[in-house]
Amino acid sequence: MKMIVKALRSAFLLLFVLVLCSCAPKPTFNGVDITGADYANGFVFKDQEGRPRTLDSFKGKVVALFFGYTQCPDVCPTTMSEFAQIKSALGESGSKLQILFVSVDPERDTPDVLKAYMANFDPSFLGFSPAPSELEQIAKSFKIYYKRVLSTSSNPKIYTVDHSAGTYLFDSQGRIRLFIRYGTPVDSLKQDINTLLKEDS
Repeated sequence: MKMIVKALRSAFLLLFVLVLCSCAPKPTFNGVDITGADYANGFVFKDQEGRPRTLDSFKGKVVALFFGYTQCPDVCPTTMSEFAQIKSALGESGSKLQILFVSVDPERDTPDVLKAYMANFDPSFLGFSPAPSELEQIAKSFKIYYKRVLSTSSNPKIYTVDHSAGTYLFDSQGRIRLFIRYGTPVDSLKQDINTLLKEDS
Protein backbone atom coordinates (compact mmCIF):
# COMPACT_ATOMS: atom_id res chain seq x y z
CA MET A 1 0.00 0.00 0.00
CA LYS A 2 2.83 2.39 0.92
CA MET A 3 4.48 1.68 -2.42
CA ILE A 4 1.26 2.57 -4.27
CA VAL A 5 0.86 5.83 -2.31
CA LYS A 6 4.49 6.75 -2.98
CA ALA A 7 4.08 6.02 -6.67
CA LEU A 8 0.91 8.12 -6.82
CA ARG A 9 2.64 11.04 -5.08
CA SER A 10 5.49 10.87 -7.56
CA ALA A 11 3.05 10.78 -10.47
CA PHE A 12 1.11 13.79 -9.14
CA LEU A 13 4.36 15.71 -8.58
CA LEU A 14 5.47 15.03 -12.16
CA LEU A 15 2.06 16.08 -13.48
CA PHE A 16 2.24 19.30 -11.43
CA VAL A 17 5.66 20.16 -12.86
CA LEU A 18 4.47 19.47 -16.41
CA VAL A 19 1.43 21.72 -15.90
CA LEU A 20 3.66 24.51 -14.59
CA CYS A 21 5.95 24.21 -17.62
CA SER A 22 3.03 24.26 -20.04
CA CYS A 23 1.72 27.42 -18.38
CA ALA A 24 4.98 29.31 -18.88
CA PRO A 25 4.11 32.56 -20.67
CA LYS A 26 4.84 32.62 -24.39
CA PRO A 27 6.99 35.60 -25.34
CA THR A 28 5.16 38.43 -27.04
CA PHE A 29 6.73 40.14 -30.03
CA ASN A 30 6.13 43.28 -32.08
CA GLY A 31 7.18 41.52 -35.29
CA VAL A 32 5.33 38.68 -36.99
CA ASP A 33 5.97 35.46 -35.03
CA ILE A 34 6.79 32.72 -37.57
CA THR A 35 8.36 30.29 -35.11
CA GLY A 36 8.34 26.80 -36.61
CA ALA A 37 7.86 28.02 -40.22
CA ASP A 38 8.87 25.51 -42.89
CA TYR A 39 10.69 28.15 -44.96
CA ALA A 40 13.63 30.52 -44.41
CA ASN A 41 15.35 27.78 -42.45
CA GLY A 42 18.86 27.67 -43.78
CA PHE A 43 21.49 28.89 -46.19
CA VAL A 44 25.06 28.42 -47.39
CA PHE A 45 26.65 31.72 -48.45
CA LYS A 46 30.15 33.05 -49.00
CA ASP A 47 30.65 36.34 -47.18
CA GLN A 48 32.55 39.35 -48.53
CA GLU A 49 35.80 37.70 -47.41
CA GLY A 50 35.03 34.51 -49.36
CA ARG A 51 34.33 32.44 -46.24
CA PRO A 52 31.41 29.97 -46.45
CA ARG A 53 28.76 30.64 -43.80
CA THR A 54 25.66 28.83 -42.57
CA LEU A 55 23.30 29.48 -39.66
CA ASP A 56 25.53 27.20 -37.57
CA SER A 57 28.31 29.75 -38.04
CA PHE A 58 26.40 32.10 -35.77
CA LYS A 59 25.25 29.80 -32.96
CA GLY A 60 24.89 31.80 -29.77
CA LYS A 61 23.88 34.95 -31.65
CA VAL A 62 20.57 36.42 -32.73
CA VAL A 63 20.76 36.78 -36.52
CA ALA A 64 19.00 39.44 -38.58
CA LEU A 65 18.88 38.56 -42.29
CA PHE A 66 17.97 41.26 -44.81
CA PHE A 67 17.79 41.17 -48.63
CA GLY A 68 18.78 44.34 -50.47
CA TYR A 69 21.43 45.93 -52.70
CA THR A 70 24.11 48.54 -52.23
CA GLN A 71 22.73 51.05 -54.75
CA CYS A 72 19.33 51.05 -53.08
CA PRO A 73 18.42 54.72 -52.52
CA ASP A 74 16.48 54.51 -49.27
CA VAL A 75 15.14 51.24 -47.79
CA CYS A 76 18.48 49.40 -47.54
CA PRO A 77 20.64 52.16 -46.04
CA THR A 78 17.82 53.04 -43.64
CA THR A 79 17.53 49.44 -42.47
CA MET A 80 21.29 49.00 -42.05
CA SER A 81 21.54 52.31 -40.17
CA GLU A 82 18.76 51.21 -37.80
CA PHE A 83 20.54 47.94 -37.08
CA ALA A 84 23.79 49.79 -36.42
CA GLN A 85 21.88 52.01 -34.01
CA ILE A 86 20.33 49.01 -32.24
CA LYS A 87 23.62 47.14 -32.02
CA SER A 88 25.27 50.16 -30.41
CA ALA A 89 22.36 50.68 -28.00
CA LEU A 90 22.58 47.06 -26.83
CA GLY A 91 25.99 47.72 -25.32
CA GLU A 92 27.84 44.51 -24.44
CA SER A 93 24.89 42.44 -25.68
CA GLY A 94 25.45 43.94 -29.13
CA SER A 95 28.18 41.37 -29.73
CA LYS A 96 25.44 38.72 -29.71
CA LEU A 97 23.61 40.33 -32.65
CA GLN A 98 24.76 39.42 -36.17
CA ILE A 99 23.51 41.35 -39.20
CA LEU A 100 23.56 39.59 -42.59
CA PHE A 101 22.90 41.42 -45.86
CA VAL A 102 22.10 39.32 -48.94
CA SER A 103 22.39 41.16 -52.25
CA VAL A 104 19.61 40.89 -54.82
CA ASP A 105 21.95 42.62 -57.29
CA PRO A 106 24.95 40.26 -57.54
CA GLU A 107 26.01 41.69 -60.88
CA ARG A 108 27.06 44.99 -59.29
CA ASP A 109 27.50 43.93 -55.66
CA THR A 110 30.88 42.27 -55.82
CA PRO A 111 32.56 41.12 -52.58
CA ASP A 112 34.69 44.29 -52.51
CA VAL A 113 31.66 46.51 -53.00
CA LEU A 114 29.80 44.69 -50.22
CA LYS A 115 32.77 44.92 -47.88
CA ALA A 116 32.97 48.69 -48.32
CA TYR A 117 29.20 49.04 -47.97
CA MET A 118 29.03 47.04 -44.73
CA ALA A 119 31.93 49.05 -43.27
CA ASN A 120 29.80 52.20 -43.64
CA PHE A 121 27.46 50.84 -40.96
CA ASP A 122 29.38 48.40 -38.77
CA PRO A 123 32.50 46.32 -39.50
CA SER A 124 30.84 43.23 -38.01
CA PHE A 125 28.01 43.29 -40.57
CA LEU A 126 28.40 40.60 -43.23
CA GLY A 127 27.37 40.83 -46.88
CA PHE A 128 26.67 38.00 -49.31
CA SER A 129 26.47 38.12 -53.07
CA PRO A 130 25.14 34.80 -54.38
CA ALA A 131 25.40 33.89 -58.05
CA PRO A 132 22.24 34.79 -60.01
CA SER A 133 21.19 31.13 -60.23
CA GLU A 134 21.73 30.70 -56.48
CA LEU A 135 19.86 33.89 -55.72
CA GLU A 136 16.79 32.59 -57.51
CA GLN A 137 16.69 29.49 -55.29
CA ILE A 138 17.45 31.44 -52.13
CA ALA A 139 14.71 33.97 -52.86
CA LYS A 140 12.24 31.14 -53.37
CA SER A 141 13.32 29.48 -50.12
CA PHE A 142 12.92 32.73 -48.17
CA LYS A 143 9.79 33.90 -50.03
CA ILE A 144 11.62 37.02 -51.18
CA TYR A 145 10.55 39.06 -54.22
CA TYR A 146 13.05 40.92 -56.38
CA LYS A 147 12.90 42.33 -59.90
CA ARG A 148 15.26 44.50 -61.93
CA VAL A 149 13.64 47.72 -63.17
CA LEU A 150 15.34 49.43 -66.11
CA SER A 151 15.57 53.20 -66.19
CA THR A 152 14.37 55.32 -69.08
CA SER A 153 17.99 55.45 -70.23
CA SER A 154 19.07 53.17 -73.06
CA ASN A 155 21.95 51.96 -70.88
CA PRO A 156 21.06 48.46 -69.53
CA LYS A 157 23.47 48.98 -66.63
CA ILE A 158 21.35 51.76 -65.19
CA TYR A 159 18.57 50.15 -63.19
CA THR A 160 17.03 49.76 -59.76
CA VAL A 161 15.83 46.57 -58.07
CA ASP A 162 12.39 46.25 -56.53
CA HIS A 163 12.59 43.84 -53.59
CA SER A 164 10.96 42.67 -50.39
CA ALA A 165 12.00 44.96 -47.58
CA GLY A 166 11.43 42.89 -44.44
CA THR A 167 13.97 41.26 -42.14
CA TYR A 168 14.09 37.72 -40.78
CA LEU A 169 15.20 37.18 -37.18
CA PHE A 170 16.70 33.88 -36.02
CA ASP A 171 17.29 33.01 -32.37
CA SER A 172 20.63 31.97 -30.91
CA GLN A 173 19.95 28.33 -31.79
CA GLY A 174 19.52 29.15 -35.48
CA ARG A 175 15.72 28.78 -35.48
CA ILE A 176 13.56 31.12 -37.54
CA ARG A 177 11.45 33.23 -35.17
CA LEU A 178 10.26 36.55 -36.57
CA PHE A 179 9.58 38.50 -39.72
CA ILE A 180 10.05 42.24 -39.22
CA ARG A 181 8.21 44.50 -41.64
CA TYR A 182 10.02 47.51 -43.04
CA GLY A 183 9.01 50.62 -41.10
CA THR A 184 8.76 48.86 -37.74
CA PRO A 185 9.85 51.42 -35.10
CA VAL A 186 13.46 50.97 -33.96
CA ASP A 187 12.42 50.64 -30.31
CA SER A 188 9.99 47.84 -31.19
CA LEU A 189 12.67 45.98 -33.16
CA LYS A 190 15.18 46.43 -30.35
CA GLN A 191 12.61 45.05 -27.89
CA ASP A 192 12.12 41.91 -30.01
CA ILE A 193 15.88 41.37 -30.30
CA ASN A 194 16.24 41.80 -26.54
CA THR A 195 13.50 39.21 -25.97
CA LEU A 196 15.34 36.71 -28.16
CA LEU A 197 18.65 37.46 -26.44
CA LYS A 198 17.12 36.93 -23.00
CA GLU A 199 15.84 33.48 -24.02
CA ASP A 200 19.45 32.35 -24.09
CA SER A 201 20.48 33.99 -20.81
